[in-house]
Amino acid sequence: MTAAPRPRRPGVHWIGAYGLLALTGLLVLVFSLALPRTFPTLDTVDSILSNQSIPAVLALAATVPVVTGAFDLSIGYGLGLAHVMVLQLIVEEGWPWPLACLTVIAGGALVGVLNGIVVVFGRIDSFIATLGTGSMMYAVSGWVTDGGRIVPGPGGLPPAFTDLYDSTFLGLPVPAFYVLVLAAALWVVLERLPLGRYLYVVGSNPRAAELVGIRVRACTVYAFTASGLIVGCAGVLLAAQQQIGNPSVGLDYLLPAFVGALLGATAIRPGRPNALGTVVAVAVLAVGLTGIGQLGGEFWTVPLFYGGTLLLAVGLAGYEARRRLRGGRETEGGETADAPPSPP
Repeated sequence: MTAAPRPRRPGVHWIGAYGLLALTGLLVLVFSLALPRTFPTLDTVDSILSNQSIPAVLALAATVPVVTGAFDLSIGYGLGLAHVMVLQLIVEEGWPWPLACLTVIAGGALVGVLNGIVVVFGRIDSFIATLGTGSMMYAVSGWVTDGGRIVPGPGGLPPAFTDLYDSTFLGLPVPAFYVLVLAAALWVVLERLPLGRYLYVVGSNPRAAELVGIRVRACTVYAFTASGLIVGCAGVLLAAQQQIGNPSVGLDYLLPAFVGALLGATAIRPGRPNALGTVVAVAVLAVGLTGIGQLGGEFWTVPLFYGGTLLLAVGLAGYEARRRLRGGRETEGGETADAPPSPP
């Protein structure tokens, strides 16, 4: 006699999906009560939206390969190289800033393609492959800058270029809208288009994906290409923000990006990486770090916060993935949410 499947508990699902969002609201309330004069202000909101836009974009870049079960550790190095190259082309080579930005973004996509090829056709683990390519990009950054920094002349950078980061829209920093547009685009691709479902199937079970005719290698290359393209965009924003080329600055964004991507897998769609969850995770991190900073936290509290959150994110993401797997095995009749789609 077959045992009846366990009934689903809607309350547990809602807690898992929106618990991180509720935590954001709780942190806002706690810090607002603890710091009534400094935290619940428009200046704090503007600071969070502006300062966290580049980490959010980079976290979204890290999310796409994670969907396929791969990790792109080169994103921090790629960010450093991209922003250095933008300033090199504008300041040293005299290129028009739109052409320099488009060239760097296209170069980021090309780097993503190369990462995907190394991982797929070189049969090298994504950790090792992207760490190696990232180290090479860091070397290129040092070669381009000759170990120094790229500093604009007395005239500075074109105002239209710096406005990419410094301007406002509807009273809010414009970088926040870049994040929203990017997150919405990734949500549509991953949740509503066949390609997104292919990527999820590749990440959950590559062998099953091959059996149903999904091109696993191509999907993996697509994921790394999208990651590289987004990293190129983040590099342009970083150049507009920093206005000085520093080859080592990108490394500071690597850990926050992966914390956001992995913690985001526990929100909105628990157990699977998703763009909206990544944005919620970045919001939690931003609120937490801002509150800790205003409370007078020491410099070492930042890496401690990120490291502890990363461990928590990996643990929670693994638990949710196992829970979804058990739920899928126990479901009898009907298609599960992550059933492989029929490829064209």
